[in-house]
Amino acid sequence: MRATFLPNIRRSFGRKIEAAGQPAAALALCALILAGCGGGPGAAPPVTVPSLALPPMRTFAPHAAPAPARSNTEMARDFADLSFSLESGRPLEAFSRYEGPIRVRMTGEAPATAAEDLGRLLARLRAEAGIDIRPATTGDEAEITIAFLPRRVMQARVPRAACFVAPRVGSWDEYRRARRGDLDWTTITVRDRAAIFIPNDTAPQEIRDCLHEELAQALGPLNDLYRLPDSVFNDDNIHTVLTGFDMLMLRATYAPELRSGMTPGAVNAAIPSILARLNPRGQRGGSAFPDPTPRAYVDAIETALGPGAGQARREAAARTAVAIATERGWTDGRAGFAWLALGRLTLARDLKVSEGAFRQAEIIYSARPGFALQQAHVDMQLSAFALSAGRIDEVLARTARAAPLAAGAENAALLSSLLMVRAEALDLAGRPAEARQVRLDSLGWARYGFGSDAEIRDRLAGIAALVPIAITRP
Repeated sequence: MRATFLPNIRRSFGRKIEAAGQPAAALALCALILAGCGGGPGAAPPVTVPSLALPPMRTFAPHAAPAPARSNTEMARDFADLSFSLESGRPLEAFSRYEGPIRVRMTGEAPATAAEDLGRLLARLRAEAGIDIRPATTGDEAEITIAFLPRRVMQARVPRAACFVAPRVGSWDEYRRARRGDLDWTTITVRDRAAIFIPNDTAPQEIRDCLHEELAQALGPLNDLYRLPDSVFNDDNIHTVLTGFDMLMLRATYAPELRSGMTPGAVNAAIPSILARLNPRGQRGGSAFPDPTPRAYVDAIETALGPGAGQARREAAARTAVAIATERGWTDGRAGFAWLALGRLTLARDLKVSEGAFRQAEIIYSARPGFALQQAHVDMQLSAFALSAGRIDEVLARTARAAPLAAGAENAALLSSLLMVRAEALDLAGRPAEARQVRLDSLGWARYGFGSDAEIRDRLAGIAALVPIAITRP
C-alpha cells in the first residue's frame, strides 16, 4: 500500500503547512512547497504570475532501467526480506506468485494518461522482468484489475492509502464485501486474482507512480524496506518508477527454479544461483548485513509525514527518527531520509534548523555511492535556500546537477520544480532568453507532475517569491 504521505515526498515535500506571521524569507520558502502560510509584518509582497499559456504536457521517452550496481550477496538478502514479510512485519510462510499468463484490465473512469503509462509499464515488465503480462482483451478474465475511483471514496474506506493492492478481488464492490481473511496475503500460496485501487482525480505522475509500485507488489514482493537505496520497494518514495533492482527482483520471482508454495528456506537456498545466472556482474563480495530497521523508526516516519498528527507531534516524530538513526550509527539512506523529513517539517517554523537538517542529509547522501537521486531531492531544497539568499551561482550549480537525475528517474514534479528555480536564477544572472526557455520547459513537465493548472501557477508564483526583495530583476 502506498500511504497518503508518500505523494508529498515525491513532490519535493509538497504538503501544505498551516502557519502565520512568518518572516519574509520563511513565507517565500513556504510558498515554494505550496504552503498555506499567512502574511505577517515584513512579509514579501505577492508575486504576480502572468497568465501564461501553458505548453503541452511533456512525458518521458521509454527506456530500460540501468542494471543494479550492488552485489548479488546483498540482493539475495533483500529478496528474502522483501518476499517473506509484509510491511507490517508479519511473516509469510510460503512463496507465492502467478503461475501462468497474466492479463491486466482497467475499470472505472481512467485518466487519459493512464492507458499509455500502463502500456509502457507492461512492455517493460515483459522485456526487463521476463513476465508474461499483457492487457486483457474483450472477454478475457483478468488476473489483475486496476480500478480507478474518486479519492474521497477510496479514502473513506482506507484513509491512509494513496493507492493500494488487495488479493482475491476484482472490483471495489468485491473489496468492500470481502471478509478480512480473504484479503490476508499470508494465507495465499498461489496468486490468482488481485485488484489495484487508484484515485482518478490526481496528477498524472501520481497515477503512474501508483501503477508502478502497486503492480510490482501485485506480481512480486509485498514488503517495503527503508534500507534500499535503489528501489520503489522503499517507503521513502525517492524512486517512483521501477528500477533495475526492482526488475531483477521480479525476474528472480518468476525464475523457473522457483514455484508457488515453496518455503522460505527452499527459496533462499535457490536465490544465489538464480541471481548469478540473471546478474553475473553482481558476483562479487557484498557488504556487511545492514542493521535491521526497528519498528520505532518506521512508526516515527509514518507519524512525521503521514496524516492525522498535529505539527508539533509530526516534528517530534521526525526528531525521533533522527535520534534512532544517530543512536544506531546509521550512515545510509535511512539516516538521510530522517534528516530530510526534519528539514521539511521545520521549514515553516525555523529556517536555520530546516537548512541545517537538509545539509545533514546532503552530507550523508554525498558520502556513499548510489544516492545521487536522493541528493537531487536535497539539491532542490537547498537551491531554494540559495535563491532566497541571492547565491545565484549555487542555484545554477545545484540545479544543473540535479535536473538530469530527476529526468533520468522520470520524476516530472521534481524536474519541473528544479527548472522553475533555475529560471529565476538565470533571470537574476542577466540571461533572460535562457530563463524563458527553461521556464517554458518547466511548465511542460509540470503538466505531468502536478496536473492542475492552478497548482502549477501557485508553484511558479511561490518560486518567484523566493527572489530577495533587495535584488532588482532585469
